[in-house]
Amino acid sequence: MFAKLGPLDLGRVADLRPFLNLVPDPRARKGRWYSLTAILLVCACAAVSGARTIDEIAEWAARASEAVLTTVGVRRHPLSWRRSPSRTTIARVLAAVDGDALDRVVGDYLAAQDTADTSSGQRRVIAVDGKSLRGSARLTAARRHLLCAVTHHRALTLAQAEVGAKTNETAHFQPLLEPLDLDGALVTFDALHSVQANVTWLVETKKAHYISVIKANQPTAHRQLAALPWRDIAVQHTATSTGHGRRESRSIKTCGIADELGGIAFPHARLAIRIHRRRRQTGRRESRETVYAVTSLDAHQTTPADLATAIRGHWTVEALHHVRDVTFAEDASTIHTGTAPRAMATLRNLAIGLLRSLGAANIAKTTRAIRDRPERALPLLGIINNPDTQGT
Repeated sequence: MFAKLGPLDLGRVADLRPFLNLVPDPRARKGRWYSLTAILLVCACAAVSGARTIDEIAEWAARASEAVLTTVGVRRHPLSWRRSPSRTTIARVLAAVDGDALDRVVGDYLAAQDTADTSSGQRRVIAVDGKSLRGSARLTAARRHLLCAVTHHRALTLAQAEVGAKTNETAHFQPLLEPLDLDGALVTFDALHSVQANVTWLVETKKAHYISVIKANQPTAHRQLAALPWRDIAVQHTATSTGHGRRESRSIKTCGIADELGGIAFPHARLAIRIHRRRRQTGRRESRETVYAVTSLDAHQTTPADLATAIRGHWTVEALHHVRDVTFAEDASTIHTGTAPRAMATLRNLAIGLLRSLGAANIAKTTRAIRDRPERALPLLGIINNPDTQGT
């Protein structure tokens, strides 16, 4: 039945239900009819089916058959005409749910899907970056801002936290990464997070490596990097890409940082990196940019090509944000009550990460193939005991 969805590997999908069972129910016992797990599972199924709003989640539930609803744990309502949770019920749950707990279980679930990649012996690379939920702003409240840790490969969101505003990101860097096993992993981040205390904690406490872009917020280190003898160092790796009417070439040079010569004023820096980008847009003049970075990796632990791939791969998180905005219309969403904006972002992270881990190359195309067949969402979440799927 999944022939039109592409090469989705359903053989290693974990069941989402045990993870959702760990989210505490914020509701009072009195008046409860649907379990929290059942409602969250309805939301997750709708998300992998492309639902962009709470209304569309309720519509997915309304389309689902009795067998599908029973499988996800929805029991028949005493009002015989209502088979599934209403839009109001779903909205209230998402507005009240513990955002930290939901992000934690979704991150754990996606990390479980990442086991095949970590067992290959390749170093895990994780990007840290933030995103604002533009439609969540109101006259009396600023827009919500989220900070995420996302794997470069397949864009799996391992952790997410609400930080209030972009300027608060650096204070949430350590709490975001604290629960993750980062031993031997490589963490990439932009200049905003190039804070020496956070980098020291990352290397000494979490036993991870880093690539840190150095700009004007680290004036001493930036000045030292720019003063290195780059003219005497040959280009060690180049890469060119074309698309969307643009041609871009990137070259990289690396330079060992000798501690006995004073090194660079940045903790645990072992290699200095210089990236030179040339970009030509059709009908426009060529633009050039030089960016400096440092890494805790030694020359024997990496190659210029690997560093270039990791630096380029940091924009994986931007690609994830693009899918959330274009396919799931996140920036157009006006949901703003309670935890609901963050919860909806978490559901989008779950859908995108899960479909990517299953091998879906085009998220929009895959969700379209699932949208009108609610029973197709269940195997994607590790739920295989669904009568509707038998024989299809």
